[in-house]
Amino acid sequence: MAKDPATLARLPELARNLWWSWHLVQGVDVWLNTPRPPVEASGTSGEKAAVNGAPNLGVLDGWWAEGCDGTNGWAIGAPWREGEPDEARAAADAEALYRLLETEVTPRFSARRMVKEYVESLYLPAWPGRRR
Repeated sequence: MAKDPATLARLPELARNLWWSWHLVQGVDVWLNTPRPPVEASGTSGEKAAVNGAPNLGVLDGWWAEGCDGTNGWAIGAPWREGEPDEARAAADAEALYRLLETEVTPRFSARRMVKEYVESLYLPAWPGRRR
């Protein structure tokens, strides 16, 4: 599917379809959305990811400017301001994105930590021969 140019050209259309969107967002750990403000599209992909349990990591534009509450994901940078230079905004957003990835997102989703949590909260309690 990913190598078919005709299918790739239809991805925005497919993402609006609920059946397809469920398949596109399932298993996503974090939904990354980095448009250049103020040209965010409708934002439906991030909304669908959120409904399917994925936290968002995105610039504060479109629906995410209203939807980000600090518990459902991370905001990249500050809200857009009229007249803000594009290049300055892009540099600030890039800095904020890398800082968030390094200090908050990656540690939360590290494989070692997740495996440890699964073992401690799911596997060990279900093991019949485990001593308590």
